[in-house]
Amino acid sequence: MLKCAIIGVSGGRARGLAEAYQHVTHGKLAAISTRTAESLHAFGNTFDVDMRYLDYREMFEKEQPDLVHVNTPPSVRLEIFEAAEDAGVPAVLVEKPIAIQGEDWRAIKNFAATAKTKIAINHQLHFHPRRQHLQNIVQEGKIGDIRFIEASCGMNLAYQGTHALQSIAAFHPDGLPIKVMGQASGTDGLEDTPKKHFAPDQCIGAIEYADGLRAQLISGPYAPRVTNEDRTNVHKRIAAYGTRGYVHWTMWSWETGIDGHIERGTHEYPDEDILGQAAMTDAMLQWIEDDTKVHPLNLDLALRDFNIILGIYTSALEHRPVELPCEPANNLIHALQTRL
Repeated sequence: MLKCAIIGVSGGRARGLAEAYQHVTHGKLAAISTRTAESLHAFGNTFDVDMRYLDYREMFEKEQPDLVHVNTPPSVRLEIFEAAEDAGVPAVLVEKPIAIQGEDWRAIKNFAATAKTKIAINHQLHFHPRRQHLQNIVQEGKIGDIRFIEASCGMNLAYQGTHALQSIAAFHPDGLPIKVMGQASGTDGLEDTPKKHFAPDQCIGAIEYADGLRAQLISGPYAPRVTNEDRTNVHKRIAAYGTRGYVHWTMWSWETGIDGHIERGTHEYPDEDILGQAAMTDAMLQWIEDDTKVHPLNLDLALRDFNIILGIYTSALEHRPVELPCEPANNLIHALQTRL
């Protein structure tokens, strides 16, 4: 049984990480770290974790965890990656987004080029049981040759957009993005926020892949609504269309139409989410033990996906299609805030 730890337990997201361990088969949550003693002990008492640290470096040294969940603002991710590498931590699962703009994307990309620590991004939707079923339908060719994919979310690109973008990759895992045309609007999300998730309020990107497939990504208030709820975080969705039919997933429902036969149903997102989180964690633990079992949410793929977002920002600023991979200018967030 591998030893697991969490950095950052003050927010609600950490509860989901911990609760999933009732379903994780290859590891145990053994240690936690956060900056405030009150949050540290409250979380430790709730989830029966005795090993508690205010300094994650001390936790690395004393506990020598096999897997570390990083649940912090994006601004300190690289610092933690470097500390994990120096301490010999085998693997890290980090919350999205992996970066905010070009500078931190480049720094993490440079780090990844020589790092031994295995890193994956916490896009647990990939492992939701219903999503897995629909992804398998597409990858087995049951909807025919894929022609178009659309993905959307109710929050901005930094909060949920990478979930939507990764879902495109999940349904088209061999796709190589080569060009994007983007538009952006709204500056509320570009102002200072507690989580430092800076992004325009809404964005749209038209993505072209090397094999000719096209995809559309929409984030923010303009995205399709999938329930009657006003909450912005409940509107994630993905649809893939092929020569024989389609599949469609939302946080609360699913539908398939293959050769004229339509099936649809509902699911409970919280139930799916805890199982998806557990399966994603187990996949990371299996990668630790077997180098051939590379995690499908690994850092290299996440960096490639995030380059699409940087391409959307660049396209919106320069009013042109952008070839991928792109080399983004510095200070994109400030440039977007000024322009918008």
